[in-house]
This record gives sequence, structure tokens and C-alpha cells, in this order.
Amino acid sequence: MLRTTTTSFSRVTRTLGRPAFRCFADAASSTTSESTPDPAKDAPEPAKQEPDPALIKAQEEAADLLSRLRYLQADFLNLQRNSAREREKTRDFAISNFASDLLETVDVLSLALKSVPASAIAPPEPPADPAAESSSPAPTTTKSAQDHLRELHTGVEMTQRQLLQTLFKYHIKPFDPTGDVFDPNRHEALYQAPIPGKEPGTVIDCQKIGFTIRDRVLRAAQVGVAQEVPTESS
Repeated sequence: MLRTTTTSFSRVTRTLGRPAFRCFADAASSTTSESTPDPAKDAPEPAKQEPDPALIKAQEEAADLLSRLRYLQADFLNLQRNSAREREKTRDFAISNFASDLLETVDVLSLALKSVPASAIAPPEPPADPAAESSSPAPTTTKSAQDHLRELHTGVEMTQRQLLQTLFKYHIKPFDPTGDVFDPNRHEALYQAPIPGKEPGTVIDCQKIGFTIRDRVLRAAQVGVAQEVPTESS
């Protein structure tokens, strides 16, 4: 009877002792974790570094040098454009005198073509009567004067056309101001005449065509200009 009582008491003691021990251990661990300081929170904040004056000065110098480089690049590009423009002007001026002498040849060829009337170089018309054509004598190999004149006119016209094409390669172009308003910078007035129906100051005739080389006048056109028609006095 005594042994049974002792055994029951030891079991009760064991059962009651375990939770108490666990509660004490949990309380001790929580106390320890609360009392342990956090090194990350307690660490001092790093001090802010002041900018290096030498670095700031170097950055300012680099920005200034870059700005100067851009200005120099722009000046160099402008210098290249101006040099190319000056070379073109020099080249145009170098051939201006030679081209002016060639213009006299163009004028002579133009006068030669104008001196031949269109009727003199027109091809002969075929006969309207077929019977007359069959009764006409057989054509000979000898050319008539009109045939020679026609061939000469064609040769002069081809020479003038080839000369104008050569001038065009060097930007020399002709212009005929007939019907335009008189411009003293491009036209040279040879005479004035009152022409009814024409506004005063209008070019009515072009004796010699003008020529330009690029954007400037190489030779002014020689023209006749209409003037105001005088009113009849009553």
C-alpha cells in the first residue's frame, strides 16, 4: 500500500514539473533576446563625404574644353563652306573672259542663221499632177544652189547648237528678255520706241541675247524698250 502511494506521488510530481520548466526556459530566452543589443541598429551612421574640389574643377575644365571644341568644329565647317564657295567664284571668274570672247562667235552664227530666209531653205514641193511628175526629166546628181544653201544652213545651225551645249557645261546659259520688264542690271537699252498696246518699260525687241554664268550676268542683253505713246493734242 505504501509503495503504490509513493509511485503515484512521483508521477504527479513529474507531470507538474515539466510545464513549469518549459515556461521558465521560454521566459529566460525572451529576456535574453530583449537584452541583447542589435549591432546594425546601434552602428553609427557613416559621415557624408564632402565633394572633392579638385574633382569639381576637373569637371568644369572638361565641360569648358568640350564647349570650345564644338565651337571650333562649327568654325571649321563654316571655313570649309566659304573656301569651296570662293573656289567656285574664282573658277567662274577665270573662264569669264574666255567665255565672253566665245559669245561673239555665238552672235556671228546667230546673224548668219537669221540672214537666210525660211523660204530659201524650204524643201521643194512635189508636183500636184502625177502625169507631170512622170513626164519630168530624171533627176541629176548635180545639186542646186538651194541644196547647197540648205546644207550650209544646217551645218551652221549644228555648230551653234554644239557651241551652246559646251557653254552650258560651264553653267553659261543664254536668256531672251523679250516681253519682260526692263531691268538695268540684266538689259542694255539700245533704243526706245512708242508702241501702241505695249506698256512703257517693256522689252519689245532683243538685238543680242544675254548670258548668265551661274547666278550673275556675264553679258547683258541688248534690247529695245517701249516708251509711252504721246497723246494727241486737241
